[in-house]
Amino acid sequence: MSFKRLWSILKARNLEFFRDRSAFGWNFLFPFLLVAGFGIIFGGKSYTEYKIGIFPSESKQVSIERLNIPQRFKDMSYLKFIGFSNAGEGLEKLKHHRIDFLLKAGDGPHQYWISDASPKGYVVEQMFKASLIAPASELNAEKKEIQGSAIRYIDWLFPGILAMNMMFSALWGVGYVVVRYRKNGVLKRLKVTPLTAFEYITAQAISRIFLLMFTLVIVWTGCDLIFAFNVQGSYIDLFIIFFLGSLSLTALGLVLASRGTSEEFTTGILNFISWPMMFLSEVWFSLEGAPGWIKSFAKIFPLTHMLTAARKVMHDSAGLIDVGPEIMILSLMTLGFLTLGAALFSWNK
Repeated sequence: MSFKRLWSILKARNLEFFRDRSAFGWNFLFPFLLVAGFGIIFGGKSYTEYKIGIFPSESKQVSIERLNIPQRFKDMSYLKFIGFSNAGEGLEKLKHHRIDFLLKAGDGPHQYWISDASPKGYVVEQMFKASLIAPASELNAEKKEIQGSAIRYIDWLFPGILAMNMMFSALWGVGYVVVRYRKNGVLKRLKVTPLTAFEYITAQAISRIFLLMFTLVIVWTGCDLIFAFNVQGSYIDLFIIFFLGSLSLTALGLVLASRGTSEEFTTGILNFISWPMMFLSEVWFSLEGAPGWIKSFAKIFPLTHMLTAARKVMHDSAGLIDVGPEIMILSLMTLGFLTLGAALFSWNK
């Protein structure tokens, strides 16, 4: 292997990326906009808000103090009251799941509506019924609170957004680009040079990994200055986990780039792999409570193991030894993808 030839391809690929200012800027802007949007929407808090429709009301913004509804219901947390002028308007919103519960203001007996298809509506109904029974002082129960700092939703979501951005950048930046080169005849020209397939694949992989980690550091630093993420574990351990994840995702991209000359077909394959991976790897939501076979199926994706390890380090103070199984799986996946990609790679078909 010639390091001079490898360095030439690596340098050319990096220059091509950095000179494409739109693609270069979007790699930084896209994850930052996602994090900022969720941070603004959820306000850094980790809870579910229940929307309660109240009628009759003169405006959407209702004054809780003036509402003629049970006081204990008004005092409950995580309830947002929205006013409607009449029942018809509120029922329309309830029907389309824009609100979770519709209540007619006034003295008892109280009238309320819920949707049988809404789990949140059922929860609010139980809360409302509880507000009508004996005061809390008369209940035969004792309140206990968990100890430790709470994890904000934005803290839980942030590693997922970073990992998702890495996934799209690795699969599209390697898989799609190499197929485009093959279709345009660039690889056929490179074939007649002393450059070997191994040198070319290695240069593409190193280039993409460098860009992924460079983007990761810049985006993490910028977002952390705004949202002050709570990291319980080591930043070095987090960097190692994301590095191994980028290796695995880039190697998967090389497998997809090993054959094929159709950009349209490659786009379909990339979407077929990336979207299930994004939804089943707990980027946006937890799979806790999902059927066992879905959890088992999600483990075939490298993104799942990268996020599991990263969140353990970030939220549970785990070390590299604690996430050893995830590191081992990512390493084996990387080795398998690289071997398969090298075996299947073709310059012109």
